[in-house]
Amino acid sequence: MPDREAIRLSVVVPVKNEAGNIAPLVAEIAAACAPLRPFEIIYVDDGSTDATPTALAALRAHHPELRVLRHRESCGQSAAVRTGVLAARGDLVATLDGDGQNDPAFIPGLAATLDAAGPGAGLAQGQRVGRKDGRRKMIQSRIANGVRGRILKDATRDTGCGLKVFRREVYLRLPYFDALHRFMPALVAREGFAVVHGDVVDRPRFTGRSNYGLFDRLWVGILDLAGVWWLIRRRRRVPQVVQGGQVVPGKTE
Repeated sequence: MPDREAIRLSVVVPVKNEAGNIAPLVAEIAAACAPLRPFEIIYVDDGSTDATPTALAALRAHHPELRVLRHRESCGQSAAVRTGVLAARGDLVATLDGDGQNDPAFIPGLAATLDAAGPGAGLAQGQRVGRKDGRRKMIQSRIANGVRGRILKDATRDTGCGLKVFRREVYLRLPYFDALHRFMPALVAREGFAVVHGDVVDRPRFTGRSNYGLFDRLWVGILDLAGVWWLIRRRRRVPQVVQGGQVVPGKTE
């Protein structure tokens, strides 16, 4: 495995009871990210009770770029993402859901969009088109995204999309809490970094049923929304930091 300095991109995938989806998605990630070598794939098994650990162990011989971390008990999707980011060796981190709905073919494009935006941009947020969720979940998500957008003014129509590419050091500046991954655009902007967007095509999950996603429901996430609003209100001005006559990226007036 290359050292941290040699790895450009870390792909973090949180999973819980996704045994049937492991092999096809790892193969897709490896193929999609081949132009971005060297890269690593970090699967964080969030306390699965099915054959997920066995499926991951079987793949390591064929995918040397694959690393596997495991929570002894389920701690939630945000905790699994954080575990992966803390372990990541790449300066850029991509995340996607482990059920196959997020197509890893969009990772290089999001990474290119972030690179093109320069060091002042901290996050490339995927935004789903052609969503394959059930009607009820789509309505809940549309309402939640609408309310969130009005309150946080984060200029993002779909923060729930698991496909993201961001700078690891920017993520580590963010205040951690459960459901952090659903408020990243607003929190990245709070730190003075720009957020860029890219449309990604949604698709049905490979197999099984959803083990995450409850925070699409407005009534579950309302306290988190209030908390993020409070955090943004409490930081009214981002300091402009100058070093050697140059403004430090991400710190603007």
